[in-house]
Amino acid sequence: MKKSIILSCVLAIALVGTLFSLPKVVVNNKGKDVDKERNQSNVAASTTPAAESSSPSHDGATLIPDQQKISRLRSGFIQADDKSKIAAGIKLSDKFAQLQKFDSAAFYAEKIAALSPSIENLMRTGDRYYEAYGFAVDDQKAKNLGVKTREYYQKAIDQNPGLLAAKANMAMTYVNTENPMQGIMLLREVIDTDPTNELALFNLGILSMRSNQYSKAADRFRQILTNNPANTKAKFYLGLTLVELGDKEQARKVLQEVKKEEKDPVIQQAIGELEARLNE
Repeated sequence: MKKSIILSCVLAIALVGTLFSLPKVVVNNKGKDVDKERNQSNVAASTTPAAESSSPSHDGATLIPDQQKISRLRSGFIQADDKSKIAAGIKLSDKFAQLQKFDSAAFYAEKIAALSPSIENLMRTGDRYYEAYGFAVDDQKAKNLGVKTREYYQKAIDQNPGLLAAKANMAMTYVNTENPMQGIMLLREVIDTDPTNELALFNLGILSMRSNQYSKAADRFRQILTNNPANTKAKFYLGLTLVELGDKEQARKVLQEVKKEEKDPVIQQAIGELEARLNE
């Protein structure tokens, strides 16, 4: 597997929580071993209620020094009356998300959505399951989390068909299913509605990379940068695609710009490796 694809898998994980976060399984389904060690502390044992009730840290990782905070928030949620349970659950879900324990974050977000199925709560649950999907190493677990992601995004979309971000994220969960074209169609639907939608363009760029269509990928990232030159994530991936296309001069130029603009240490490390490739 090409080094740049490995890098993109790593970066996809590093960028979770940002506008352009993507599940690593979407970039390259063979790249899971690359991220497995990196993600071991984030892999949850289960997202079922039984697992949550049987273990206060069912993510498979000790939440030190945050265990006390989690315990207090969990106790507050359990003991809360109907009026305050939603707010308590949101705090607990948000804390787990902050710790990148996305299975637990999704578990409590789902409980909140069951109590109050507002668009906001449904979207939060879809987002949290999508983040958990991005960290899933096991194929079956990724499949299950993808189903959950689609379920809650679809419930939100049923209330508001104009939720383009939900459609763009949901599309990516179809890529490794028996019907990947459904994801492509969803992304095209978003682009038809909003031709400058950055998330949809970014996802289409990643999918083009995944199928080694680097020229198409570069075009997508350029479209983003035409409307938002400050998008360093898109600029980085443009640089990566230019490396694959063998356009060393332009690749160096783009990567140098990203190096000056982007502070993320993971991206800085990736740029260093890409520049080493350019000097080979």
